[in-house]
Amino acid sequence: MTAPSDFTIDPAVAYPELVPLRTALRDGDWPAARRQLTDLPAGTRTSLVQMSSGYGSRDLFESAVRADPGDTVAAAMLANRLVNDAWAVRTHKMAREVSREQFVRFHELLGEAERVTSDAVAHDDSDPTLWTVRLPIARGLEMGQAEVRRRYGQVALRDPHHLPAQHEMLQQLCPKWGGTLDRMHDFALQCANAAPEGAQNPVLIASAHFEHAATLSGGVHKYLNGREVADELRQAAQRSVFHPSFRRTVGWVQAHHFFAFVFGLMGDRATARRLFETTGNLVSETPWYYLGDPLTVYREHRERAMRKRRWW
Repeated sequence: MTAPSDFTIDPAVAYPELVPLRTALRDGDWPAARRQLTDLPAGTRTSLVQMSSGYGSRDLFESAVRADPGDTVAAAMLANRLVNDAWAVRTHKMAREVSREQFVRFHELLGEAERVTSDAVAHDDSDPTLWTVRLPIARGLEMGQAEVRRRYGQVALRDPHHLPAQHEMLQQLCPKWGGTLDRMHDFALQCANAAPEGAQNPVLIASAHFEHAATLSGGVHKYLNGREVADELRQAAQRSVFHPSFRRTVGWVQAHHFFAFVFGLMGDRATARRLFETTGNLVSETPWYYLGDPLTVYREHRERAMRKRRWW
């Protein structure tokens, strides 16, 4: 059994392709970093951009964009960095707990990201990675459901099963961002059913049910164990992380942990334990960061799943 001290949240341990990219960014070598992102599947490239933009400086990305305004990956890196900085200022607290000064800076940073991506799209509108980073920008600036759907449509047109964009779209469809539970669940099911068997996309069903459970003041265990919900979750896991065609591509740890989270909340210790054992010492920030420090929350849920007695 993996010892708690062995757990790591470093994504480069799970995804070795991130190592040379991170090194190049830390060294300020944009050409080397750009080469690491060439000829990758669109979804993988987007995921790596999301994971790595914090390793490079804004100056590095700004210089790359100035040198080649048509480099959509450089623009996506810069915009993603700005988006992350914006959310770090705003925090994930409820709006009423965020100060006016925080909101002002939040919108300033998102406005910069919007200008960067708008200019890049004017040069080349074909990159799903660039359109994906435009989704949280539109959400944060409250551009509305129609605009976010339009932007997501640009991704889906070019890469129908682009999971990073689908995760962003799912967030937009949550009630907390002006969507509805029905639209959120419908979108998750559509994406999951359209994807090839063994893909990660059915994790959206687990994500949607977590978001639904988060709206409840109580009765999460009962909700997740409702026959229709439980069946959906089990079918999604069988079609994805438990399918023989599932591969450990970028994002596979997060997919396992989303399912481990919801199965643990259901009280299905055997399934949760199986998922935790598969990922070994690897820990994804999502979904654990929703409830606090990722490593701390992960350990708590893993320990519960490993117990021999029931914990409900």
